[in-house]
Amino acid sequence: MSDSLSQIAKEISSWAIPVIILAIVAIGALRRVKVYESFVDGAKEGFTVAVKIIPYLVAILVAIAVFRASGAMEWMIAALAPALEPLGVPPEVLPMALIRPLSGSGALGVMSEGLKTYGPDSLIGNMLSTMMGSTETTFYVLAVYFGSVAIRRTRHALPAALMGDLAGLTMAIFICNVVFG
Repeated sequence: MSDSLSQIAKEISSWAIPVIILAIVAIGALRRVKVYESFVDGAKEGFTVAVKIIPYLVAILVAIAVFRASGAMEWMIAALAPALEPLGVPPEVLPMALIRPLSGSGALGVMSEGLKTYGPDSLIGNMLSTMMGSTETTFYVLAVYFGSVAIRRTRHALPAALMGDLAGLTMAIFICNVVFG
């Protein structure tokens, strides 16, 4: 049963994107939309947005590199580890908790390094993977997307996003300790 279900899922996934693209083109053609011209206009607009966000992206990447290269990351982990270990938080996952709100690629690097070191089936590997999937690159999103549309005051967006990240991290740690610990 599971083999046939797996085969069906594999077939559906291999055809899903081409079918969606063809459906969009067909619906556009039926509605007499100039599909190709609309696509090119959208691509131009996307490129313009990409060029606008480059300074914000560079600023975030430089800040992360400075944070890690200065030793501040190790200092912060050493300071937080004694308080968090009794709560079931291994010190090895703290870099993910600190980097994930800043950078997706940095968090991916932390996760890959952790998976190589501790293995994907370890408590730490499962916790890193769950943290990666249950949190967002908050500062990156705010800097890039708000910056691209010239929003300077984020108001409630930052506290709300950080509370969401904290909830995701907390639940990732709790669930991984319950299920895998």
